[in-house]
Amino acid sequence: QEAFLAFHVDKVLVNKYLKPLEIGELAPDQPSVEPTKNKRLVEDFQELCATVEKMGLLKPNQLFFFLLLAHILLLDTAAWLILFYFGTSIMPFMVSLVVLTTSRVQASWLQHDLGHHSVFRKTKWNHLLHKFVMCHFLGASAKWWTLLHSQHHAKPNCFHKDPDIDMHPFLFTLGKKLSVELGIKKKKYMPYNHQHKYFFITLPPLLFPTYFNIHTFYIAYTKRYWGDLAWMLTFYIKFCVIYGSLLEIKSLLAYYFLVRMLESSWFVWVSQMNHIPMDIYYDKNLDWVSTQLQATCNVEQSLFNDWFTGHLNFQIEHHLFPRMPRHNYWKVAPLVKSLCAKHGIEYQCKPLLTAFADIVHSLKSSGELWLDAYLHK
Repeated sequence: QEAFLAFHVDKVLVNKYLKPLEIGELAPDQPSVEPTKNKRLVEDFQELCATVEKMGLLKPNQLFFFLLLAHILLLDTAAWLILFYFGTSIMPFMVSLVVLTTSRVQASWLQHDLGHHSVFRKTKWNHLLHKFVMCHFLGASAKWWTLLHSQHHAKPNCFHKDPDIDMHPFLFTLGKKLSVELGIKKKKYMPYNHQHKYFFITLPPLLFPTYFNIHTFYIAYTKRYWGDLAWMLTFYIKFCVIYGSLLEIKSLLAYYFLVRMLESSWFVWVSQMNHIPMDIYYDKNLDWVSTQLQATCNVEQSLFNDWFTGHLNFQIEHHLFPRMPRHNYWKVAPLVKSLCAKHGIEYQCKPLLTAFADIVHSLKSSGELWLDAYLHK
């Protein structure tokens, strides 16, 4: 199926593992597409996939990713040098914070590329550098990220299947239908009618330093990702050694948690601008293209937007072609737009600030729907 084809590079290798699971083949008179899926759209998308292969859009530009890694390492070094040469007073302290945060966020976008096997043609090199960037550079488990992110891509915005929306209903109520459903059931874990206000002081600044920081170690330990845990420890050792030589213990802890809060805010606003304002509901078992397009939207292209979001402003193209190197999204975008126009599917693209505002607007709308159902149903 489309999800399988989108995620697997070596079809011969994975077929070896799937073959023992084969039950049989469809009879000639049986439909090849389920009734809930758009057969014509599936066929047209398969043609588009073949075109993408012929155009070489799945081939990575090694120089592009080398320059990305180089600028990340330069920023990382500069963050320490600022404290080393200018001291640890408030101004160099804050400048160093911003520089290190920028380095870490850009590293997050790079590990995302590596996790999708879109940097190197050989899988083993993607895995190796992914561990280096995610575990040693960012202090999180590469296997933990792969476990969660693969589920997100398979069923984006599908309640109970996409771990990225597990915050519903414990912290936020998401999606119009789910919000009404929650209100009718008279469930209230939080004052959801105010969620568009407390969003600013909860999820963006606290996701990394609290939940992610704990969850990555929990999963790595319970699933026995010993290699990842060893790599992760090298990050904390390195951080304590190089910054501990310049900062006192209180300043060191403040520096660490402020960096985590800043990068968390950057990550959350970028990652959620493409998903939270979109349709969030139970799995409808739609075809791959429909599933991705209902759950994603784009942000306008510019050099700044591309860099700031790690090319996740092309979220539609990324979800349709998760193995495609990010520098090729703009090339396939017109073809995807044509496909959407042919089948009468909305292709959403908006300015960056509008996308940020839509997160708040969607939370406010969902909260109001919950309150109305909670009080009147």
